[in-house]
Amino acid sequence: MPKPLRFSRNSRVTQNRDFLRIRQQGERLAQGCLIANWNKLPEGAKPKLGVVTSRKIGGAVQRTRARRLLRESFRLHQHEFAGPIELILVARNSIAGKKFADVEKDFLTTLRRAGLLRNDS
Repeated sequence: MPKPLRFSRNSRVTQNRDFLRIRQQGERLAQGCLIANWNKLPEGAKPKLGVVTSRKIGGAVQRTRARRLLRESFRLHQHEFAGPIELILVARNSIAGKKFADVEKDFLTTLRRAGLLRNDS
């Protein structure tokens, strides 16, 4: 049976202090239309995601679309991580107008370069 591809509330980084902690203590990699900041979590924890979209991207519609594209990329590939991580994705200006396939490609390329994906996927 395939693993569920849910992205529930408890899979989100919501507290400002958590965003700051991950960005200060974690590792960082920029690729394409996004910047990834991450911290490894203890074994058995669930992966968590936080998304940041600044006003430089555009109006509310563009920012919301960017958030949805990044969350969907995470949701579809959350079971492919080598280990549990908390991940902050920062959308760059170039995300405006991109199709989902392009955002997903940048997401996967970033995670591969960071060594966060399992080798069998």
